[in-house]
Amino acid sequence: MNTARSKLSDDPISYDAAAVLATGGIKQTDLDNLVTSLSTAREESLNDLDRWRANDAGEESLDPAFIDLPERLLADYGTRRPESELFSILQTSRRLREAVDRVVVLGIGGSYMGTRALFESCCHPFHNELSRGERGGRPRLSFEGFNIDNDSAQGLLDVLRLHPSGGDGDDLLAQWAMLVVSKSGGTLETAAATRLFLSELSEAVGGDAKQIAERVVPITGASGKLASLAKTLGCPDVFGIPDGVGGRFSVFTAVGLLPASLVGIDVVRLLEGAAAMTRRYRESPVSENPVLQYVAISHLAEEKLGATIRILSSWSNQLEAVGLWYDQLLSESLGKDEKGATPLTTVTTRDLHSRGQQHQDGRRDKIITNLCVGESRRDCIGLPPLSGSTGNEDQLDDLIGTTWPSMLAAATDGTNEAYASVNRPTATIHLPQIDEFTIGQLLQMLMLATVVEGRLVGTNPYGQPGVEAYKKFMMKRLRPDG
Repeated sequence: MNTARSKLSDDPISYDAAAVLATGGIKQTDLDNLVTSLSTAREESLNDLDRWRANDAGEESLDPAFIDLPERLLADYGTRRPESELFSILQTSRRLREAVDRVVVLGIGGSYMGTRALFESCCHPFHNELSRGERGGRPRLSFEGFNIDNDSAQGLLDVLRLHPSGGDGDDLLAQWAMLVVSKSGGTLETAAATRLFLSELSEAVGGDAKQIAERVVPITGASGKLASLAKTLGCPDVFGIPDGVGGRFSVFTAVGLLPASLVGIDVVRLLEGAAAMTRRYRESPVSENPVLQYVAISHLAEEKLGATIRILSSWSNQLEAVGLWYDQLLSESLGKDEKGATPLTTVTTRDLHSRGQQHQDGRRDKIITNLCVGESRRDCIGLPPLSGSTGNEDQLDDLIGTTWPSMLAAATDGTNEAYASVNRPTATIHLPQIDEFTIGQLLQMLMLATVVEGRLVGTNPYGQPGVEAYKKFMMKRLRPDG
């Protein structure tokens, strides 16, 4: 984090489904009856690693290497530090921080959504609006290549041109670099954006080939179109996306770790949190395992209550991007063969004014999972007296001194009580605070839960055949004679 860093904590996140059981629609016996199936699904998900390493997947697509990736990265960093992947990431991060004031991340889907989740949850909420000094000398972060939006791309180009520079590097605030993230390099949205911003970068540095190479950092597969471009440009830093790690599971590779490090996120703590969650997943009994309990309740809600819509209700603005990342993760992993729940992220209390009515009195096809944060990382704001008035026009004088967290807690408890009064199933993921260790736990928990649910219901959680179809038909229209 940037200007306000909480004290380090190894507190675990927890999952509480008591309010779901209180509705009576799901009983403790239902959970007990699922224990064997959940244990088997966990074993299958872990066995996927062995099958993948032994090249024994048969016709099944497998990308399970994310499961133990945080542990492997930390072990490598601890034993072979100068030669480790994490050390290289931190070195490149340091080089770019000293050379530029903005980094443009080009990617789509899992190639950028995990990074955005890390950036918005772990950094100052207005990181890009702070001065370089207030950012601790770390660059701003911008995103493109995730859509084909003419005006959005033009808008970012406008921002990059605000500080024209002749490329001599004297004006640090005018300097920028680009991270291009694509395993294949063939995704049109990102490839087109790469051409556009590479052209802009070339103009910004006066066509200096050395500067262009140093300011473009590709993160890609061992071979493919982007890997070929990196070789042609002579980029000194090129990072791989490991085999066995699919795009939507890649947040703990260089895809997420490099940009996170650039903006000051402690990536070691992030990986430690993820590794801690993996250990709990492997070792904890089903009844005490947050991954398996979350899967059990979600699955039973769908089977017994018809809850085919899963609301992830974030009680923090800074966790919205985590929810959007999870929407993609769940949709692409389990939305196959005319099965799979529909995920939907909301931010409360904001969305209580747009969706609360539906959640309270609409169709009974939803389960709500709250994301609740225990401790604010900044000093608590208290409600002040009304400035410019000696009256009590807003009728809030009796609440003077009440803190923002206290008001949020009242809103949380009141909302949950309202849902409970009409038997709406509501569970809660409790985060002790928002920091790198906690976010590492949360992201790994959700990835593990997605995979184990796939094994539970007989859906391969890897691969994305539906997405490949849209790409094929899009290119057919662009190249009708091809």
